[in-house]
Amino acid sequence: MSFDSYLYQLVENKQKFIAQIMTSKLPVRSAEDVDATALSYAEIKALATGNPLIIEKAQLEMDVGKLKILHASHLNQKYALEDKILKEYPQEIKRLTERIAGYAADIQRVEQNTPLEKENPGITKPFPPMKIGGILYAEKAEAGAALLEACKRMTSPDPAPLGEYRGFQMILFFDTFSREHKVTLSGTLSHTVTLGTDVYGNIVRIDNTLEGLVQTLKRRESQIEETRTQLEAAKGEVDRPFPQEAEYTEKSARLNELNILLNMDRKDREIFDAEPDEGDAEPGRRTPERAR
Repeated sequence: MSFDSYLYQLVENKQKFIAQIMTSKLPVRSAEDVDATALSYAEIKALATGNPLIIEKAQLEMDVGKLKILHASHLNQKYALEDKILKEYPQEIKRLTERIAGYAADIQRVEQNTPLEKENPGITKPFPPMKIGGILYAEKAEAGAALLEACKRMTSPDPAPLGEYRGFQMILFFDTFSREHKVTLSGTLSHTVTLGTDVYGNIVRIDNTLEGLVQTLKRRESQIEETRTQLEAAKGEVDRPFPQEAEYTEKSARLNELNILLNMDRKDREIFDAEPDEGDAEPGRRTPERAR
């Protein structure tokens, strides 16, 4: 490897560095520090003379630099997994467990407050009575109209008690961001429904929300199983060693060895250069003056 070859290698490394940032072929979180490959004047002099130790040192510095970045990335991933194992996944499992229990209780509440078909035979589905403002409405049209009237009478966006429906307390409020009236169905959990301007449409929206709790429960059960799977996978991955650990250790040790050898060689040269040539006066010793 000549000095010119080394210079071209530096240019190549810089081009790779730029490519890491400017292209989107491989997303990267870190990039090599190309300035770390710069040599001192003494090393350039030695490289120009073809010193094999300097040539090996230059190559090792680049290799160790790349391995150092990969090792740091591996450690960051390890720490991130440890944080998920200790905090994120357990907290998510606890949250989902509580939500699942809440959905199950609210589903039971809906079933207990829904008239059976056999008790109310007919073409249309039985309508559970809805209480609004203390008045019980047994007909869907009357309940829908009372719901719209409650929205019109509302003078503040703050939540206000509205009534009861299918075992849930209804709380009416105005969303100032979306400019819409909404009702919260409060049971074990809270379920919010956006209201419209249709008499029957609002009742359908509320019923769909309550009857959709079964599907929501299934989604939460799938989420908790997926989270538990991710937790077990993280436990198996967190102890995975750095795949290039042996190479990193070996090359780092060799680089330290070369640094020691080259430093000793430099000191030997400095001592040798400091020794006086024959015929020269010894350092620190003055030549006696000729007697007059």
